[in-house]
Amino acid sequence: MTKTGEGIFQPASECLEVTVVVPAKDERDNLPILLDEIAAALDGRRFEVIVVDDGSGDGTDAVLADYAAGHPWLRPFRHAASCGQSCAVRTGVLNARGAVVATIDGDGENDPAYIPQLLDALERGGPGVALAAGQRLGRKASLAKRYASRFANRLRGWMLQDRTRDSGCGLKAVRREVFLRLPYFDSWHRFLPALVIREGYDIVHVDVIDRHRRHGTSKYGIFDRALIGVSDLLGVWWLRRRRRRVPQVSAIAAGRRD
Repeated sequence: MTKTGEGIFQPASECLEVTVVVPAKDERDNLPILLDEIAAALDGRRFEVIVVDDGSGDGTDAVLADYAAGHPWLRPFRHAASCGQSCAVRTGVLNARGAVVATIDGDGENDPAYIPQLLDALERGGPGVALAAGQRLGRKASLAKRYASRFANRLRGWMLQDRTRDSGCGLKAVRREVFLRLPYFDSWHRFLPALVIREGYDIVHVDVIDRHRRHGTSKYGIFDRALIGVSDLLGVWWLRRRRRRVPQVSAIAAGRRD
């Protein structure tokens, strides 16, 4: 494996069924439990897990190094300084060896037991479906966060027409070849349904049950997320309007014309 100028390692040629990408910041106590759950959920499948430590200061990197020593399916990476969740997801996607990339938050609030359901929904959809997105039920966030999220989701759905009730759920499964085509920006992970539709693909949804985090506290507040989200929402709205038609491409066979 070789390191490029952007500090990204090129994946080996081996192709797996699925790569699970876990962005994590200061989740030292949650990750070993979560990794055990992911392995149990994907038992019998050819998979790998990429955890991207986004500049943690709590020893997350040491926990990942110890865990990887006994679990060869884990490939941990680390950002020298925190670059944000979207950047951590992108690092995982660029290094993934799976035909499908499944994402899940590192705090343990997402249940890995739903990952096989996402993979099955994506497979049933056929090649025209590129994203299976989790839709949270029974959220455990505070009442204020739930109301703020509900308003943001309704506004996003009205502006982007992405047919998604809850785009903020960390549980998603995306065909890697499509993932790599999506325009990147910070907070990009919150707009994946709209960006996938922009590429001409369909999406499907799977209802999932939210859980309480076991350790630590949330890294996000209500107002910081809302202020950033407005500019991102306008940017994605602009991106969708600037692509009026997705080309239908077919190869031209060589041969003589009579």
